[in-house]
Amino acid sequence: MSWIAITDHHGGQFRPQGLGCGPAEQGGHAYPPDRLLPRGTLLLETRLSPEGRPQTLLAFRRTHPWSGSFSLRALPEGGIILVETQDDDIRHATLPHDPDGRTDIVRLTYAWDAPARWGRLTLERPESDIIHSVDLPPPHPMLLADIEALARHPHSREMDRDVDFFAVSTRVEPVGPMPALTSRVPIATETGDVPAGRLRRGDMVLTDKGEAVPILRMVSRTVPARGSFRPVRLRAPYFGLTKDIVVAPQQRLVLGGSEVEYMFGREAVLVPARHLVNGKSALFAKGPELVTYYHMLLPGHEAVMAAGCALESLYVGRLRRKPAQLAQSVLAGADRARLPEHARPVWPVLKPFEAITLAMERAA
Repeated sequence: MSWIAITDHHGGQFRPQGLGCGPAEQGGHAYPPDRLLPRGTLLLETRLSPEGRPQTLLAFRRTHPWSGSFSLRALPEGGIILVETQDDDIRHATLPHDPDGRTDIVRLTYAWDAPARWGRLTLERPESDIIHSVDLPPPHPMLLADIEALARHPHSREMDRDVDFFAVSTRVEPVGPMPALTSRVPIATETGDVPAGRLRRGDMVLTDKGEAVPILRMVSRTVPARGSFRPVRLRAPYFGLTKDIVVAPQQRLVLGGSEVEYMFGREAVLVPARHLVNGKSALFAKGPELVTYYHMLLPGHEAVMAAGCALESLYVGRLRRKPAQLAQSVLAGADRARLPEHARPVWPVLKPFEAITLAMERAA
């Protein structure tokens, strides 16, 4: 089991057996009302107020079977405050952040493991690789009934208008580097195209330079197909593609050509797929509530070929030098001594306005 609830301002779903595993609960409890979720993750994506107003991102309060509350708030002077209570026992933490007036999406991840007496609040900006985390006092477990109420009963919660969605998992979900290829994306190897979901450690993939390099590690992650995780369909014959492929919004394409050299003075640049969405050459894909992404870790952060298009492999920077962040990531458990270091992306990464300008130039 993993994701059991997902909600936005238009409605919510709750399935205690897991999303995608049968019909949603439609009233009454298929579980004891005092059933606890001892560990899990609440993930929320939102825009922080550019005008500096305080935001109650998500909050609720209950009285039965015992009193308790939960709140996640953004302060105008900077900082995310999490408070959760059971009876008179209060746990709280503050995660500093810079209120720089930016209006891009931020992702907040509250993970807890009550038996291990461990909790963590993390802020990520999907537009960048920057992560801010703070450890929490030993957290309380959550009631499954609370999660159902949050997901399905808007009157029982408070949620800021700038919140895009939130979702709840029964697992401690990773943060940091994110895989970005759906399972059917064909990756060029020494023996022909292989779907990304079937690649394994040790397989030799072909780079955009025509070299064969070994896969050091394959990673995967299942996430809600919402917000910054919503899949993007890249359509052939654009971007050199011979067939359509579906990738995560943060998957970066290697784009070159005369426009790139003229506009940026470089042979090639990296462009996130989300900045290419225009309803024609790239569009948001439709599908189930959850999507599983895969990716390959290569020695030098080489670009691989996917249906004729060059795509960035998993970029991990100097993650091996940060044991705490490594332990939170999809590479948790990997031998640090065997992980590569990627000093910088293989090509410059375009800023959002640069990527949009390039996309418009090519469309013209």
